[in-house]
Amino acid sequence: MLRLGAAFIPQGNRVFTDLTVRENLEIGGITLPNGARLKEGIDRVFTLFPVLKLRLSQRAGTLSGGEQQMLALANALILSPRLLLLDEPSLGLAPALLTQTFGRIREISLDHGTAILIAEQKIREVFKIAQRVFVLRNGHVSFSGGTDALDATKLRQVYL
Repeated sequence: MLRLGAAFIPQGNRVFTDLTVRENLEIGGITLPNGARLKEGIDRVFTLFPVLKLRLSQRAGTLSGGEQQMLALANALILSPRLLLLDEPSLGLAPALLTQTFGRIREISLDHGTAILIAEQKIREVFKIAQRVFVLRNGHVSFSGGTDALDATKLRQVYL
């Protein structure tokens, strides 16, 4: 999947907690063909998440929930994926970090040309950054379309 340009970030800020931030990033780029590409990828994620550069020697398990989410995103972005799949990126984040996290996700999509598919329950946050929405109900698509076509009334209808 990685070699085809898709990266997946499971819910729960999945990072290697016993490894440092640097070691996590190196593992994220393990499929890259050479060290130069890894360095480019790491430098690229530092522009998105500069705090990670300050935490390179820190164990990932000691990072805050928001910083672990940044590291999980960074691990995937090192590879410059064409498609990024995110499962509940808001899980465990303080409300103050939600807007920042979803802003970064939007930035990744717009600035890097990465298609992003998000499975998320905090739909108001997703609506702020999404172009298209697919609502699943009992495993079936009950709505698909632009965010402008799904107001609060329509949303209640497709969920009920």
